Amino acid sequence: MQDLPNIFLIGPMGAGKSTIGRLLAAELSRTFHDSDHAIQDRCGADIPWIFDVEGEPGFRQRETQMIDELTRLSGVVVATGGGAVLREENRRALRERGTVVYLMTTVEQQLKRTAKDRNRPLLQCADREQVLNDMFATRDPLYRATSDITVRTDRRSPRAVVNEILRRVHRLVDPLEATGITQTKVSS
Repeated sequence: MQDLPNIFLIGPMGAGKSTIGRLLAAELSRTFHDSDHAIQDRCGADIPWIFDVEGEPGFRQRETQMIDELTRLSGVVVATGGGAVLREENRRALRERGTVVYLMTTVEQQLKRTAKDRNRPLLQCADREQVLNDMFATRDPLYRATSDITVRTDRRSPRAVVNEILRRVHRLVDPLEATGITQTKVSS
């Protein structure tokens, strides 16, 4: 079997990128990175503070720098922030440097999973559902265009999602092995 490429997880907030990324990295004995956490560690400040001080454009610039760094590493699983696909340079880095998995979820699931989370600046508003619907309309086509694989996460355990990702990534890397067909050398 061929070595698996880096795996980059994209998708909306609340899709399970961090949870699934940690499990996937453990399964593959790889290092896991969460781009949002890496930005916070580097800045020494949380994302809401960065948004307050620098605005979304300042945060997006930091995000682009971090995605460039993380995607250049070898043997990693990286979970990106939900808005990482908004910049073409991020989409290009992700596509060119690994296998991109879109973790897809519904707005209903996002509302449930982010209900008590105060660390999401874009959801600090009166109509969270409308904001999530608007983000989905803008970002879903970008997630689809960037990804190699799309996996639904609604009403599924993280372990089931990880198993599907592994199966599908193996199929991309070595289609014959995924079907159980092995190549044998023929001696002449």
